[in-house]
Amino acid sequence: MNKLESLFGANGNLAAILPNYVPRPAQSAMAQAIEAAIADQHCLIAEAGTGTGKTLAYLVPAILSGQRVIVSTGTRNLQDQLFKKDLPTARKALGVPFQAALLKGRANYLCHYRLENVLGFNAGYSAQDAAHLESLMRWSKTTRAGDIAEVIDVPENSVLWRAVTSTPDNCLGQDCPAYARCCPAAARKKAHDADVLVINHHLLWADWVLKSDGFGELLPKADVIIVDEAHQFAESASQFLGANLSSRQIEDLAGDIQVELNKVPGELPALSADAAGLSETIAALRLGFGAGAERRAWEEVLARQEVEHGFRKLQTQLGMLSRQLIGAAARTKGLESCCNRSRDLMDRLGDFLHGDDSGAIRWIEVYRQSFRLNRTPIEIASDFTEFYNRSKATWIFTSATLSSGGRFDHFIRLLGLDEPQTFRCESPFDYRRQCLIYIPTGLPDPASPDYTRRVVESSLPVLAASRGRAFLLFTSRHALNAAGEQLQTTVDYPLFVQGSGSKNALLERFRRSGNGVLLGTASFWEGVDVRGPALSCVVIDKLPFASPSDPVLHARIRAIKARGDDPFRTSQLPSAVLSLKQGFGRLIRDGGDRGVMVLCDPRILTRSYGKAFLDSLPPVRITRLLGDVEAFFAEH
Repeated sequence: MNKLESLFGANGNLAAILPNYVPRPAQSAMAQAIEAAIADQHCLIAEAGTGTGKTLAYLVPAILSGQRVIVSTGTRNLQDQLFKKDLPTARKALGVPFQAALLKGRANYLCHYRLENVLGFNAGYSAQDAAHLESLMRWSKTTRAGDIAEVIDVPENSVLWRAVTSTPDNCLGQDCPAYARCCPAAARKKAHDADVLVINHHLLWADWVLKSDGFGELLPKADVIIVDEAHQFAESASQFLGANLSSRQIEDLAGDIQVELNKVPGELPALSADAAGLSETIAALRLGFGAGAERRAWEEVLARQEVEHGFRKLQTQLGMLSRQLIGAAARTKGLESCCNRSRDLMDRLGDFLHGDDSGAIRWIEVYRQSFRLNRTPIEIASDFTEFYNRSKATWIFTSATLSSGGRFDHFIRLLGLDEPQTFRCESPFDYRRQCLIYIPTGLPDPASPDYTRRVVESSLPVLAASRGRAFLLFTSRHALNAAGEQLQTTVDYPLFVQGSGSKNALLERFRRSGNGVLLGTASFWEGVDVRGPALSCVVIDKLPFASPSDPVLHARIRAIKARGDDPFRTSQLPSAVLSLKQGFGRLIRDGGDRGVMVLCDPRILTRSYGKAFLDSLPPVRITRLLGDVEAFFAEH
């Protein structure tokens, strides 16, 4: 028996420190596959079904290798779990000394300079905001890391967070008067000294963009790079390899100018007026896009005369502001930074209005009160290939959902990987005993105008049988809102609708309720862990195909057709299959969980591609009889 088998065995170190530990052969096998990949410096793709224990399966061999390791994951919550729970477990089990660090994006850390600005100029805040500001001030005097996740009494959506954290745009760098207390700088120093560094995908790609542009680096060089939640990795790349410009960035510039001008009261009234004019132009532009929040093609938006005129006016105003700031820049370091930011924003807007779209797609994301311009690469494979080759590292990609039909072709193609090794293990859960899939009868085609109403009607008897305790997952915000209105008057269970609070707050209220019904869209399809009977039913309204009207998908479909491939079979279907696997993964999170998955979309049985979805799910009983659902819940 080798060291890994011993560690993961019934009498091993992990069993000695973890209560109710049960050896899992798949976990040990995955650890050995990763150990071999690191030793041989081979790229490895490892899919581990829910419950495998993949985190320790990659941490243990990575730490034992003695090499410098970067672990990149999908979200800040998963970063915190890795750093605060999984790494201490590995440290205790292995007894091997190593230094670990956690690094998040700049916006996750307190900026002492910006907090002092807010304290000096806090007009316009409500009484509640003022109380929250007092809490932040007290916390700022005691925190060591400055990680805003430490603060529990200020809501995630508070306007204060934008005011007291920095961005790459507004950071003053080493010229900052508070640089000696800079929290992001301190976190980066720890990161460069660490043997094991925990980051997220955004930081990994941001580091590559900096290096490839010749502007230095965020992260230390690593021997091993482990990408957890790797199914999100390519999408993260699209955000950082492209370009963007948001109305919020421009409004933040206007606000920061006003804050800096308050340090030289009574001076530069014209500059103050021009900064205020920026905010008015942004507000008028947003109205020009019309109602609703959606993603739109750039050509479609610019075809509106009032929108094109608004962008020209914005470009002119940024130019005037830049010229005024040149003369004011010497007054404060903050105004000097605003001068540089205004020129950068003007250049970026000019690129969007007149830039070249070779290999990329321009589009705009419209929110309720703001908007964001984007230029997204159609493919990222060539960029990642360069990243991969220059890193000289061993790459490990892992997730519960990387294969479609047992093959990794789609993931390999997205990243342009060259003959990687692959590993795949099924979940250790007994899905035939723990789970039932119910496909209701009588539902119309999803294109039917009353489809969502019929989905809710089909779900009501299931919710009665499950006594609430359910997620209803939708593929669009419109369907979610329609279902929410319908359920308000038809269920007696506590109802939680995405958008009515922060994601974490909604989940906590759902868990505490014991019999709640939560309605969610994309962000609730993955990365959500509710164990036990509080979640015993998951309803999925449609097969999760991305909307063909989405401008980025439309451009990628055209590119795939241009090279002679079938976009549906090579891209759209595998992506939807992986999304369904993620949604299914919300239901059974533990060996003691039981639950029913309701797949409402009749196409899963009537279309030839439906088999690809069913074959991707674990072996589980499937029924079309409501009585079987009622009997399943009646057993417990």
